Amino acid sequence: KFKEYKGLDLAGIAAEVLAEWDARDTFRKSVTTREGHPTFVFYEGPPSANGMPGIHHVMARTIKDVFCRYKTQQGYLVHRKAGWDTHGLPVELGVEKKLGITKEDIGRTISIEQYNRTCREAVMEFTGVWEELTRKMGYWVDMQHPYVTYDNKYIETLWWLLKQLFDKGLLYKGYTIQPYSPAAGTGLSTHELNQPGCYRDVKDTTVVAQFRILSPKAEMEGWGTPAFLAWTTTPWTLPSNTALCVGPKIDYAAVRTYNPYTGEKTTVVVAEALLHAHFNKKAEGLALDAYEPGDKLVPYEVVGRYKGSELVGMTYEQLLPWVKPVETDERGEWCDASDKAFRVIAGDYVTTEDGTGIVHIAPTFGADDAFVARAAGIPSLFMIDKRGQTRPMVDLTGKFYLWEELDERFAAACVVSEYADYAGRWVKNAYDPQFTVDGRYDEQAAAAAESLDVYICMKLKAAGKAFRIEKHVHNYPHCWRTDKPVLYYPLDSWFIRSTACKERMIELNRTIRWKPESTGTGRFGKWLENLNDWNLSRSRFWGTPLPIWATEDRSELKCIGSIEELMAEIERSIAAGHMTENPYKDFVVGDMSEENYSTERVDLHRPFVDRIVLTSSKGEPMRREADLIDVWFDSGAMPYAQVHYPFENKEGFDRIYPADFIAEGVDQTRGWFFTLHAIASMLFDSVTFRNIISNGLVLDKNGNKMSKRLGNAVDPFEVLSAYGADATRWYMISNSQPWDNLKFDREGVDEVRRKFFGTLYNTYSFFALYANVDGFTGREAEIPLAERPEIDRWILSLLHSLVRDVTRCLEEYDPTPAARAIQEFVGENLSNWYVRLNRKRFWGGEMTADKLSAYQTLYTCLETVAQIAAPFAPFISDRIFCDLNAVSGRHADESVHLAAFPACDAKAIDARLEERMALAQRVTSLVLALRRKVSIKVRQPLQKILIPVLDPATGEELRAVSELIAGEVNVKQVELIADTTGIITKRIKPNFKTLGPRYGKQMKQIAALVATFTQEDIARIEAAEESTLEIGGERLTVTPADFEIASEDMPGWLVASEGKLTVALDITLTDELRAEGVARELINRIQNLRKDSGFEVTDRIRVAIERKAAVADAVERHADYIAQQTLAVEVATADAPAGETVAECEVDDESLRIALTRV
Repeated sequence: KFKEYKGLDLAGIAAEVLAEWDARDTFRKSVTTREGHPTFVFYEGPPSANGMPGIHHVMARTIKDVFCRYKTQQGYLVHRKAGWDTHGLPVELGVEKKLGITKEDIGRTISIEQYNRTCREAVMEFTGVWEELTRKMGYWVDMQHPYVTYDNKYIETLWWLLKQLFDKGLLYKGYTIQPYSPAAGTGLSTHELNQPGCYRDVKDTTVVAQFRILSPKAEMEGWGTPAFLAWTTTPWTLPSNTALCVGPKIDYAAVRTYNPYTGEKTTVVVAEALLHAHFNKKAEGLALDAYEPGDKLVPYEVVGRYKGSELVGMTYEQLLPWVKPVETDERGEWCDASDKAFRVIAGDYVTTEDGTGIVHIAPTFGADDAFVARAAGIPSLFMIDKRGQTRPMVDLTGKFYLWEELDERFAAACVVSEYADYAGRWVKNAYDPQFTVDGRYDEQAAAAAESLDVYICMKLKAAGKAFRIEKHVHNYPHCWRTDKPVLYYPLDSWFIRSTACKERMIELNRTIRWKPESTGTGRFGKWLENLNDWNLSRSRFWGTPLPIWATEDRSELKCIGSIEELMAEIERSIAAGHMTENPYKDFVVGDMSEENYSTERVDLHRPFVDRIVLTSSKGEPMRREADLIDVWFDSGAMPYAQVHYPFENKEGFDRIYPADFIAEGVDQTRGWFFTLHAIASMLFDSVTFRNIISNGLVLDKNGNKMSKRLGNAVDPFEVLSAYGADATRWYMISNSQPWDNLKFDREGVDEVRRKFFGTLYNTYSFFALYANVDGFTGREAEIPLAERPEIDRWILSLLHSLVRDVTRCLEEYDPTPAARAIQEFVGENLSNWYVRLNRKRFWGGEMTADKLSAYQTLYTCLETVAQIAAPFAPFISDRIFCDLNAVSGRHADESVHLAAFPACDAKAIDARLEERMALAQRVTSLVLALRRKVSIKVRQPLQKILIPVLDPATGEELRAVSELIAGEVNVKQVELIADTTGIITKRIKPNFKTLGPRYGKQMKQIAALVATFTQEDIARIEAAEESTLEIGGERLTVTPADFEIASEDMPGWLVASEGKLTVALDITLTDELRAEGVARELINRIQNLRKDSGFEVTDRIRVAIERKAAVADAVERHADYIAQQTLAVEVATADAPAGETVAECEVDDESLRIALTRV
């Protein structure tokens, strides 16, 4: 017998199925049974297991699982290797917080070896939780044999890839201005800086500073101090200013006015286009001499005009002369370079969009600043520390250098005593440790405290060097892991010359199928077009060490590409006397066993590789470059490193590369997606992935970003336990396209559970109940399709159309319409239409050919739905498939996930039949809506509906389904009428949305003409695909969509329309109709009472109904009908009904008792 269930429990079903999968090793079998088949290559993006998974991970993993399961069902061999991202900032910052240390403590209070050991342990802290979530949500991925980015084999492949880049000349070292995170203590790449949420609006104190001109033009003199005005949103950089930049073609003006704070006379230079951004237009023409300090309107007068090129070369006074600029001479000695600084230079990037049109240049803290300054011979402002090293004024922790850290001679000669008041001050409060407690940054407290920016602005204001100070909201970059602002800072970094391969990357990107396409052409494509070289260096401890060794003078470099190569170099170094022994002496070259690559024999992390000293070709010692590599290179190299390529798996690598499919969140567009693409393009001249889904964000139900701090984060385990993985997965896929942001709402998940899975469960339960009663097993000889009733052929036609459509959608990586199509088929067509229309065929009687056809048809529908829904809802699909197959034995496969995906039988599809039934459904929907409009229940019979027929073909289709429609909407007669004249009245008016853009100037005439239309005119418009209107001698083409046509109700009738279809419902109730309606209500109550009393569906009963006026007539007229529908041998009325079970119910607004007794 088919298994029957007491109720729907999706979480319980999932637990049962999981246990069966474990017992049968189903996942492994889904791979091994496809050995030798064509491969479908999938890459799993590695998450970091040092944090808990969230509900967004369920979304991303559902998308991956859908397509991997689908392709497996199609017969492909689909390997799914899990991976763990184990290096980098996320791990290190977590360990620092756990140990209560900062970056500066590493190597001092805790050794690098101890620290990295702690990182290794911490990074896998939550693997158990991740594995449990993966299991509970039904995501099939091989977690028994994952790739782990800290493994020596993985790192060896990374070194090999880096050596290929090195040998191609694509690795270089440069001292440039780079994004730098003081909070994390490392530089960042541009793709890290462009992660979603890194740029955010912040409100900062800004200042328009006055730079006193030392070489003014004649008209600039004679009215106070002449000055250039320059605006900055980072006042803390002003002490490092060494130049001002103007646009050579921009128009500038010299303006006589007063300093608004001091009231002193001044002549200022500003871009003419921005004049009224700084001077009130109402003050134009006011006499300069009439001004009194404190006046609201400050007068101004333009006394000179210049092109920016005319200002180039002018000099000005150092704004905050705390430190003199210095440069190094031929002997390596530093000397004063003030004579080369503090002058106006030109830059094409200067605009008049905001500010003053004059840009303050601090070459040590801006990439553009450094570029234009270098081109113009402007020195940067550096400090000299006690080791003789040149340093920016701000140290790597984000504060001004302490006086005691400076070279004494430099400090005495070049630093004024006033600097001592600022030494040690944090340039942004975010970097100050007092605002970070237990690893949590108190952003509000930091914002409330006085900042260095405010302090500097107040100093400038007091000195008459500030023209305007105000708060300004601007977009500023933040570190992707610490959430604190970044600085642009001069760093000695290793770069990948990705710009050298930019055009090829763009070209290859065009061959990838992006879902959505706009991400590939837009977000990703634009990123490639504006590509910068990849900053590979990270000044950290736990990560993949950069495998480059250099001599002290950097005249010779070696990039190591394998452990074998490193071993050989170590032996050379030992022979040269630079090392005494080989720390990896136990490693056996050529032995690829896990034991040989264990950390007991070799560890390619710091500090072990730092201790290795190599030997140059001249016999000089070579030490490793101190940097680690960007953790995104780790993950971008996973296609090769996960299989230890090229040291292993070189043969047959083309079977696992490139990927046919990957999927991750949109935040990976400039992260993992980019690094995958960049490495493949540069080294293999290939794409890494052919198809990609970039899924959107998972937000809370109000559209806000989820966070624990806001208390709106959703625990994925709670959701899976409450609603089941199937409902959660289905909701995520069907609610919106994967690439759209999802507003996650638990009520939406519950609605899917109730409406879709509840309907599917009820449909299966209906089948199982009656199949078991009738002894149907599914092993009976199949009735040929042509010999089945039309209703069976219709649902099977729809079923095969569904298989076709779902297959097409999944082949196009578009899962949402596929899930919605399945949902609509089950809810609207299979349950609400087919099963409801055919219930009587399953009830009682012998197993006729008609009944057998109904069973076989419903069985096929349930089995096929289970197969095509399996990728989306793996648990209940497997349950239904296995429960059906346990009796029918149709499949040798023990799981739906081992069975083949159904193929569409085009011969079974009857498009005309589907259209005819769709027409019946449309009519039914309109009539049922009219019933709801006047609160007439479907159980209440009505006399008639009228349907105007606009063309013979539609009339033929309607006649074929009129009996079915009558039964569905419970009317005695469906009458088709030739036209609407005199029966149904319609109103018509122009559709301005469609007609307006085409005939705008003629719309008044069109509206006037349409107002004269007769009912015949309206009917003609509805019937024709195109019509013409004659306006002023011109013939205009129109379609029915160009008009809004509505039907008017008639006395005793209700009218509704949808497109060309109109129905009129006779709502007049006769006594006979009322009695039949009451009889149907009684049948409903008796059936419910049977069910609630636990009667079997085959039990015969006696019915006693309380004798009341509201029902007596109905029982007398329709006793036989009531008996037939309820399996009653007797239906009678009684003053006090008694029986085996008695219940009180309401029928036709009257309370009465009904008694049932089993015979």
